Amino acid sequence: MKKLIASTALLATAAAGTTVLVAAPANADVEKRGTCAGATFELNVDRERGGYDVDADVEGARAFSEWKVAIRHNGKLAVSRTVKADDEGELDLDAFRKNTRGKDTFKLTVTPAGSSACSVKVTVA
Repeated sequence: MKKLIASTALLATAAAGTTVLVAAPANADVEKRGTCAGATFELNVDRERGGYDVDADVEGARAFSEWKVAIRHNGKLAVSRTVKADDEGELDLDAFRKNTRGKDTFKLTVTPAGSSACSVKVTVA
């Protein structure tokens, strides 16, 4: 009987913990998409550890094509690199940015070699 009560309490605690993790604030994760040179690009901003995990992804690009990828945080350049798409036409760039006072604005700009720049912007309150 004691084992049954302990098991039931453990399961209830685990279920409660899972519910808490699922019930995250609606503004914790923000994503915005666009298309550029036939590829889809996406900016994801996730609230983590007193800041933001910022992820830029490109899918559907020409295999091994080069792209300049830049992420700005409140207008300041956070990271900029020239990245080569893999054999499946995918590439990504990640950055961690500290939370600042007020709203935080992130802008992703992707520029395929020999083509025009494309961008998206998200603001997190």
